[in-house]
Amino acid sequence: MSLTRRTLLAAAPLAAAAPIGGSALAQSANPASTAAPPAAPTQQAPSFYRFKVGDFTVTAFHEGINNRPLDAGFVKNAPLEDVQKAAERAFLPKDRLPISFTTLLVNTGRNLVLIDTGFGDNGAASVGGTWRNLRAAGVEPGQIDTVIISHFHGDHITGVRLKDGSDAFPNAQVVVPTAEWAFWMDDAKMSAAPDAMKGAFQLVRRQFGPIQAKVGRYESGKEVVPGITALDASGHTPGHSIFAITSGNGRLLAVSDITNHPALFVRNPDWAAVFDMDADQARATRRRVLDMAASEKMQLAFYHAPFPAAGHVVKDGNGYEFVPVQWSSVL
Repeated sequence: MSLTRRTLLAAAPLAAAAPIGGSALAQSANPASTAAPPAAPTQQAPSFYRFKVGDFTVTAFHEGINNRPLDAGFVKNAPLEDVQKAAERAFLPKDRLPISFTTLLVNTGRNLVLIDTGFGDNGAASVGGTWRNLRAAGVEPGQIDTVIISHFHGDHITGVRLKDGSDAFPNAQVVVPTAEWAFWMDDAKMSAAPDAMKGAFQLVRRQFGPIQAKVGRYESGKEVVPGITALDASGHTPGHSIFAITSGNGRLLAVSDITNHPALFVRNPDWAAVFDMDADQARATRRRVLDMAASEKMQLAFYHAPFPAAGHVVKDGNGYEFVPVQWSSVL
């Protein structure tokens, strides 16, 4: 019988009706077949992925995933129909966007550096993977000596402190962009902010206020720790930063939130996401970074991309195409 769409669809109910493992007689003779199946799990196994950048070891942690309605307000300068078509092309739902989060742990041999914290133990069950999976990867939070924050949105800073108020990384210095600190810790800017943004200001103060004495600042264009250099990528937020990670001939560009989902904003870099505080500047930054990465064939690590959220981009018409890394079972 030839394989056609009709025969494929017709086979589905037949397969569902057929007993697993042979005939009904064979099943009844097998004691195991009468046992109740194990309860279906609700979460994946620990999700982390290691790869090398020169002599550095980078571990990507799947922090989790949230679903956001894919409505007319999500992309501010494109028709909803076009956005839905882009999602459909990537086999994503047309009514919601699954937004994933990926943090990075960089072992330079001298420093153990966490780039962004995720939600810690403060979020919903669908997030918090960084905190849960550190120990699965053989790392104790107290071993981390530096926590680098790319910008002050909640999915990047909420894990700085735990739900009980304690310091999540007690032996680490937390370093943040100077421009980001200046904006979010400014009382006048908080007072003038629209009501929808006041919660973000309050979160920043709640997370950093109690540990303010150990919070350092870094400038764009400077090494934060040896081998990790902060680069200006403002637009998404006033001090939004990305990071060039270099060791020997190895190069990785951790691009934070220059895109929200590659299927939308790598393919359509001129689209403006609702999360971008300065849409024009964010678009210019996105173009600049993606063009540099494509022309220099640099490997990228995204904060928002399907796990492990690393790969390359290639020029494709007026946009770019995201090419994920080849998963490897060895370093």
